[in-house]
Amino acid sequence: MALREWLLWALPSADPGAWIVLLGVLLLSWLALRPLRLLRGPDEVGYAGEAGCSRAEAARRARRSRRLGQLPPVYPNGWFRLLDSAQLARGEVRNVAALGEQFAVFRNSDGKVCVVDAYCPHLGANLGIGGQVVGSCIECPFHGWQFDGESGKCVRIPYAEKVPEFAKIKVWPSCEVSDMVLVWYHCDGIDPTWRVPDREEFLPRPCPFRGLTEHFVNVHIEEIPENGADTAHLSFLHRHAFLSGADLRYMHSPFWTFFRHHWQADWHPDLEPNAHCSRLQLKHNITLFGKHFSFMDLRVSAWQVGPSLVFLVLRFPLLGQGIIVQSVTPVQPLMQQVIHRIYFQKNVPVFIAKMILRAECSQFERDVMIWNHKQYLSKPLLVKEDGAIQRHRRWFSQFYGEKSPKITSQKESLDW
Repeated sequence: MALREWLLWALPSADPGAWIVLLGVLLLSWLALRPLRLLRGPDEVGYAGEAGCSRAEAARRARRSRRLGQLPPVYPNGWFRLLDSAQLARGEVRNVAALGEQFAVFRNSDGKVCVVDAYCPHLGANLGIGGQVVGSCIECPFHGWQFDGESGKCVRIPYAEKVPEFAKIKVWPSCEVSDMVLVWYHCDGIDPTWRVPDREEFLPRPCPFRGLTEHFVNVHIEEIPENGADTAHLSFLHRHAFLSGADLRYMHSPFWTFFRHHWQADWHPDLEPNAHCSRLQLKHNITLFGKHFSFMDLRVSAWQVGPSLVFLVLRFPLLGQGIIVQSVTPVQPLMQQVIHRIYFQKNVPVFIAKMILRAECSQFERDVMIWNHKQYLSKPLLVKEDGAIQRHRRWFSQFYGEKSPKITSQKESLDW
């Protein structure tokens, strides 16, 4: 008897308890198999709320009170994630604020993504708020002007006999790679100087999507990728068991001393024609009660592509391979949206990939608590073993131009 026929026969005669058990099993199976989505708010992680003070108030106090230091330009040149591909259906338009700009992002009737300046040049209405997709065009919600998504030219004004030749909006270079919609930002308006690789170029075997995490970090964008070159912090900040949590005040509990992470890392920039890339080779192992278990070893090859994208290829002796794609997008001068998306090979149970992502999330949130309170030092006190940090800063400086936006005062950085 087929399963469907058996269920139709058995369940109507079963007692209510059987129904409850079956529904419970189906619910647990759904939770185990569905991708993980862990979304953290701007004040949810990295701030220590005290008695009588909410976490949101602690976040506001920390932002107002800390010294920022002499910051580099806040928006580097390169490719940046605006949306996930799944967040933009055919015929849909969305408004995205990032990099000091307002973007109208839409998917035309052919399925192609277009990114244009959000403000209509007629009377300034936001095309991403109430605008409509008409074929290959975006239609202004105020007066119905229609602009082509690829050329930017106005192709129709409902009440005008003729469309002026100069009527157009800015079209931003964009692409759709690794399930993300990316925009090219350059302070001098220069066209893209490199392409974004797809994750399958780093790990060609089929790896389904298994989950994502989202964080908002109050820090300059350069400090996040600089973590890869700061190899010394790995063996200190990240030595404690990920189960001990992310709050720096409590993760030193003696209860977790039997569990230790051990790290070896090497960072270096790539040469031409890939000078916009850098690489981190990472070896990780775990000891339990001082004993090393090799089946839990991890090897990570991380490729930083430009200022905001990182492809981390994970290799486990028994679990196989996966990849985490990290994107960092400045939504404000000192507010970074950080997304981690994990893909893992098909034959590995979904819950294992989700567990790996949760462990990575716990370790990342320790960095968030540091970043949210630290000062940027343009001339840090370094020792010989910190040499990779200076090399990283020289490498990252290629993404700034003379016209790159800067924060000129502490007050300016906090008004947002």
